[in-house]
Amino acid sequence: MAKPVRVADVREIIYDEKRWKILDEKRKRALELMLPLETSGFSPIVHGSVARGDVDKNSDVDVVIPYEVPSFKLELALLKAGLTPTKREIVMATPWQLPKAHLYLEDDRSVTFPLVKPRQTELEFYWFGGAAGIDELRKKIRVLGVDKRLMLIEPTEKGHLESQVIGNESTVAKKLGVSLEIVRERVQVLTRRAELGHTGIFIRRELAPGENFEGVFRELMRKNPDMKIGLKGRLP
Repeated sequence: MAKPVRVADVREIIYDEKRWKILDEKRKRALELMLPLETSGFSPIVHGSVARGDVDKNSDVDVVIPYEVPSFKLELALLKAGLTPTKREIVMATPWQLPKAHLYLEDDRSVTFPLVKPRQTELEFYWFGGAAGIDELRKKIRVLGVDKRLMLIEPTEKGHLESQVIGNESTVAKKLGVSLEIVRERVQVLTRRAELGHTGIFIRRELAPGENFEGVFRELMRKNPDMKIGLKGRLP
């Protein structure tokens, strides 16, 4: 697991040919998901290292619809493009955090969407880590974002610059165009995780064939009163 690091200096990382090739391949796989979703009226983004550019062979392709959608429409759009999920699941880190639906096409490629309306900081989470749309991918544009080490990644012609976030939260918020609140929140979460390790997930529920996300989510709320309390004011 990547841990937060502290370095005094900004340093530049130069990419070799292999890394550029991996980035092209990862972005191609992202577009294979994003283009049929766009055709069906969705506005997908890709999140994380594929958006920033600092990929390696183990980087996941995380495509996100950053707003509530009817799950059947999303799944139908993928099926029309010949993309069949191998696994579908609902994940909720804590009773008060955003419940998310995940559609896995492979172990390292997925589409995620929220099951309730996201708060502003929950949306900013994606831009904190780096988020790129179809236009950026088509134009080979890489975006700023923060990695799991809490290093700000700033793309350059030859690779990227990286600098520590801890101690520079206000500057990082301005560069990313996000609130200081989300920067401080992510610093707290990632530093605590580094100290304690993963402390478990409140809910991880894989769906069976024939089940839909909305129905299973309602079932989970009936069985877990803490969900209703944690999501008070966010449910229809």
